[in-house]
Amino acid sequence: MKQILSKKKHTAMSTQFKFFAADYPDTPGVYLMKNDRGTIIYVGKAKRLRRRLASYFQKSTGHTPKTKALVAKVRKVDVLLTATEKEALLLESGLIKKHRPRYNVVLKDDKQYVLFKLDKQSRFPRLTVTRKVLRDGAVYFGPFTSGAAARSTRKLLGKVFPLRKCSDHAFNNRVRPCLYYDIHQCLGPCVLDVDRDLYNDYVRRVEMLLSGKSSELVSTLEKRMEAASKDLAFEKAAELRDQIRAIKKTVEGQVAVIHDNRDRDIVGLAQTDDGLGLGLLFVRQGRLLDQKQFFWPGLTLEEGPEVVQSFLLQFYGKGRFIPSVIVAPHDVEETLLSEVLAERRNAPVRIAPPRSSQEKKLLELARAVAFQAKEKKDTISVRLMKKLKLGVEPFRIECVDASHLGGKDMRVGQVVFEDGRRNKEASRIYSFPELEGSSDDYAALGAWAKRRVESGPPWPDLVLIDGGRGQLSAVEAALTECVDDMCWELAAIAKGPSRRAGELDDLIFRPGRKNPMPLKGGSPELLFLQMVRDTAHRFVLGKQRRSRKKTVLNSQLTSLSGVGPKTARLLWDRFGSLASMTGASLAEIRELPGVGKKKAEQIHSALQSLRH
Repeated sequence: MKQILSKKKHTAMSTQFKFFAADYPDTPGVYLMKNDRGTIIYVGKAKRLRRRLASYFQKSTGHTPKTKALVAKVRKVDVLLTATEKEALLLESGLIKKHRPRYNVVLKDDKQYVLFKLDKQSRFPRLTVTRKVLRDGAVYFGPFTSGAAARSTRKLLGKVFPLRKCSDHAFNNRVRPCLYYDIHQCLGPCVLDVDRDLYNDYVRRVEMLLSGKSSELVSTLEKRMEAASKDLAFEKAAELRDQIRAIKKTVEGQVAVIHDNRDRDIVGLAQTDDGLGLGLLFVRQGRLLDQKQFFWPGLTLEEGPEVVQSFLLQFYGKGRFIPSVIVAPHDVEETLLSEVLAERRNAPVRIAPPRSSQEKKLLELARAVAFQAKEKKDTISVRLMKKLKLGVEPFRIECVDASHLGGKDMRVGQVVFEDGRRNKEASRIYSFPELEGSSDDYAALGAWAKRRVESGPPWPDLVLIDGGRGQLSAVEAALTECVDDMCWELAAIAKGPSRRAGELDDLIFRPGRKNPMPLKGGSPELLFLQMVRDTAHRFVLGKQRRSRKKTVLNSQLTSLSGVGPKTARLLWDRFGSLASMTGASLAEIRELPGVGKKKAEQIHSALQSLRH
């Protein structure tokens, strides 16, 4: 696979592309179309590459407006050969996600939706909210497009079905029940001898509710409530009454739309005045759970099959819940998609047109949802592209900030924002032992740039540097040393000379410009960049201070009698803070692995002296 950053000098490709069939094999593979800057503007796959490419460049009146615009910008076509069409499909999907070409159907709203997870492999299962589906034997329910609504539902269920709330780590290390036990929202299986049959009965009720068997569950609970009332067990009857109310509140917004218990997603397309809309319905256990809209400006129904195929491959990515049935329009290629999604799901997936009258009605509903899809106003990335005069839309922004503590512990913090939202998992801290004792943030930022190139994709569209012209030049010079074809956009944000309405009048610098960019104070673009910069600043300072504090505290701990490096790590893992350590009881310290009675007394006494 070709690298994004070429080690060769970049030369503009200004002449119109000329297609010669003999230059391309008639085998499966992926083709990458590039513009005059060498930027990938379209990625496609084909069973027969030569025939597929010929269809673009032969004189034809059958091209859509999008295809005509694409062909006019192509200056070069590279191909990657694969053994099968299926491999080409997977490679195409990965390259689209990686490069986000302008003329491909790119799923920008690719966040993972929330699901309920019931970990039935555990001795005492708990209900949690997650965004990833793992092959861990747990049961998953969802998805829900609103995380807040899902958490609210879990909170409601937690009040009436007293399953444990704590993590496995906390569960295995508790010595006394938590607050939820005191308020009767947990049976306390962490430390108490709980009746397993009773606990599993609550688990079954939660599973029935989330599996769409709410009517059956309510009927069962109503009979139990009547029996409890007749036996004068009013407290038990009140508990069952509260459970029935919670169940009805949970399902009151869900409508039964099909009379079986299969999970389905329904995909509908509709042409609008401005482009192509896609409606997606989530049907779980026969109930319409949620819906979602997507929109691509400038596309037509003629491109529908390509849109649906690309959408399904991107939407049902790693960690996404995949239903057993996906109802799609008639003209979608089904076989390859079904194979790929079945491998991701680890179970069969049927992608097919509607087979029953109920599925046909659902497809019409999905089309109605698609018709209501509208193009969103310019996202923050589009606005930044316009205001900062960028060559690309900065979907992925990496912000870096150099920090040190009096010339020691030099660090560069990197935070990542994608489509205006922070990706916390992509945050990184870079340390530079070779700069120990130095306060040269120019050198640190230059070293970061080289390390960042070595770390590989995903590449940023924009690197935002906390600093001024000097810091910007340091990063630019380092990148020029690494690669001749520098294809990242750069900007620096520096504190301005004055304040307006209590906020910093920050300045934005760009390479090749003497003066700052004309961003008004208080504008959405400047406020966003300030927020990104402040996030990076807090991140690197927080990491730096925690590291220094832990180093100091570790030296204090290991100076105590009976505490070596191994015991210090055990104390950190068990208690998490010095305050918790000094407040720990002798019994809690004795629970540490490998710590006997005598050593526990020694450690407890030493911690008490540290406390005082």
